[in-house]
Order: sequence, then C-alpha cells, then structure tokens
Amino acid sequence: MPSNTRATAASAEVMKEMSRFLVEQEFAGRTDRWELSPEFLDQAPDGFASALSFFSDDAFRYYLPAYLIADIDNKLECVTPQFHLYHGLDDRTRSERINPRRYGTQTWWDCMCAKFQSFTREQADAVVQYLEWRRDSDNLDVTVIEQALTNYWRPRAAGQDIA
Repeated sequence: MPSNTRATAASAEVMKEMSRFLVEQEFAGRTDRWELSPEFLDQAPDGFASALSFFSDDAFRYYLPAYLIADIDNKLECVTPQFHLYHGLDDRTRSERINPRRYGTQTWWDCMCAKFQSFTREQADAVVQYLEWRRDSDNLDVTVIEQALTNYWRPRAAGQDIA
C-alpha cells in the first residue's frame, strides 16, 4: 500500500475515534433521552450532527427513540435517522464489504444485523412504524426504505430469525 494511502487510512481512523470521543463527551451525564432538545440532537456532537453514526450499539438503541420523535415532530434539519435504519439492509448496500483491509469479508448487512440484534420485537415494530411513516411522508429514500423493511425490519418485528 502506498504511504499516502496508509496515511489517509490512518487519518480516517483518527477522525473516527475523535468523533466517538466528541459524542461521548457531548452525551456524558445526559442519561434521560427525553430531556434532550431536538436542537441538541440535531447538532450533536459539537455541530457535526453525526452522533447516530458514532454511538455504541447500546447508546444507539437508547437514544434512537428521541431522534425518531424529533423527526416525526419535524424538528430535525440535519440528522436523518432513517438512513441509520436502512443503510446496509437495502439491496444495494447489504452485500458491500465495509472495509476489507480492516474487517475482511464483513458486509454492511453483517454489521447492521449485529447492531440491531439487541432490539426487542416491540422496538423493531416501532422502527417499522417509523420507516413506513417516513416512506409515506416524502419521496426521499422510498425504495431503500421499503427494501430494508422487507429484508430486515418486518421479519425482525415478526420474531423471525434474521441470517
């Protein structure tokens, strides 16, 4: 690998770790998701509006309802919760390998199934309801949302094992 490619990969990893650090700092002590304002959610961390991308799986599951409510209330301008619920579960991205040099053969499907494995059936059903609402609310992401619903969320909400 050329040195400039290694440097770019190293820089990307440093930025990822910095983003995780910023998210941890921004959410430190904020243990009641319902007390977080939509404005805070829409900008965290530090104006980057990227917290959903860098939460741990448990934190993602904990804070997601606050994001969904803020979106349903039309209070989010920057954050798009639906992306985090369909990416990797749609037909186009599900078989994409994440980063072969770091994760080998792991695909986005593998990653997202692992991320959502701790969701209860009730939580999965809430995601189905949200994604159906989002799909019907505007003409953005209609196809990928429907694919994610069909491929993952509806079977998961029905209690089916997802392979």
